[in-house]
Amino acid sequence: MAEIRVKICGLRSPQDIAAVAGAGAAYAGFVFFPKSPRHVTLEQARAMAFAAPVGLAKVALVVDASDAALDEIVEAVPLDMLQLHGHESPDRVAAIRARYGLPVMKAVGVADEGDLAAIFDYSTVADQLLIDAKPPKHADLPGGNGLSFDWRLVAQRRWLRPWMLAGGLTPENVAEAIRLTNARQVDVSSGVESAPGVKDPARIAAFTRAAHLGAQGDGVPRW
Repeated sequence: MAEIRVKICGLRSPQDIAAVAGAGAAYAGFVFFPKSPRHVTLEQARAMAFAAPVGLAKVALVVDASDAALDEIVEAVPLDMLQLHGHESPDRVAAIRARYGLPVMKAVGVADEGDLAAIFDYSTVADQLLIDAKPPKHADLPGGNGLSFDWRLVAQRRWLRPWMLAGGLTPENVAEAIRLTNARQVDVSSGVESAPGVKDPARIAAFTRAAHLGAQGDGVPRW
C-alpha cells in the first residue's frame, strides 16, 4: 500500500504545530468556526502558519463562509488549502477555488449509501474530498464530533480526486480503518485530544504511528 498522509485538524497554538510536525503529519488544520471549541482567531492562525515547517500543508477549515470572511482569512494567514465543511454547493466550491487560486477540499458527510452520490458531484469541482461521518440532525458542529460511519460504504472505492477518511478516527482504530478502506489519507481532530480543543502530543504521535503501520499492513488489529 502507498504511504499514508495524515491531517491533524483543530490546532490552536504553535506548540500544537510542533507536535504535529514532529509526528510527521502532512497537513495542519485551523478551524474558523466560532461554535467549535477548536476555533481560532486570525492572529492565532497566523502565528501557527509562520511556525509551521516547510512541507507541512496549512489548511483553513470554514463552514459556509462568505467571500468577506474568506478574504480576511486568506489575506491574514499564509495557507496551502481551503477546507469547506458546510453546505457549500458544487457551484460555490468552484467559485471559491477560482476566486482564491488555492486548492479546495470539500467535506462530504456520509451516513448511508445514499450519501455517496454527493461525493461524485463534488469530485468534479474540488481538488480533494474529505469523507466524514454525517453529523446528527441537530448537531452544532458539522465535524469534530468523534463519530464514525460504516467504513464498508467507501471500502476500496475510487473517485475522480484524492480523498481523505475522517470521522471518529483514533490511535486505536485508524490502522483498521486504513486496512478496511484502503484510504491513502486520514484526518483526525477530537481523537487526539485530552479535552475538547486540547491536543495531546502523545496521542498525535500515536495516531500517526498507527496510521503508518496500517498503511504498511504491519501490526494491524483484525476484527
